[in-house]
Amino acid sequence: MAKVNFTSKDVEIISKKPLYQGFFSMEAYTFKHKLFAGGWSEPVTREVFERGEAVVVLPYDPVTDSVVLIEQIRIPAYQSSTSPWLLELVAGMIDKGYSAEEVAHKELMEEAGVTAEKLTRVNSYLASPGGTTERFHFYWAKVDASQAKGIHGLDTENEDIRVHVVSRELAYQQVVNGEIDNASTVIGLQWLQLNYQSLN
Repeated sequence: MAKVNFTSKDVEIISKKPLYQGFFSMEAYTFKHKLFAGGWSEPVTREVFERGEAVVVLPYDPVTDSVVLIEQIRIPAYQSSTSPWLLELVAGMIDKGYSAEEVAHKELMEEAGVTAEKLTRVNSYLASPGGTTERFHFYWAKVDASQAKGIHGLDTENEDIRVHVVSRELAYQQVVNGEIDNASTVIGLQWLQLNYQSLN
């Protein structure tokens, strides 16, 4: 079994320098770390996108075997995608003072207009650890998909979100054929495909 032997104690942070502060922030870390062959590295500098922690929620109706997806514009996808409007799972940043579970319930209502009959934590994962601190806390929510319809989002955040209800099989097929290609949604729908038979 592969095992990670080093911990955060095997890193020495030499400095942390703010580079940018806006909707997001960026910092330059200079650090040294223990080496696999023994000893310590020379100082290394890396720019880090400080994104924080977020929740991603898979709204699934096990009665109808259907998934609630949301569609919204994501301007970072403009350059590399056919369309910057993406099909996604419900998600949101965890603001100070809120738990991941509280944010999951709030985002389900704000983005998809549904409430969770049951909310279950699946796991958490780093979004892109080569460059950002962002960690997703992944939940699946048992919902009544017939309640999911319309256009949602907060005007104060300039959100324009359309809700879609699709069969689990179609959602997974959209992952397979590349129509759905954002990481958190791909991960969530692959997890669902592996586990849907045990969900109720």
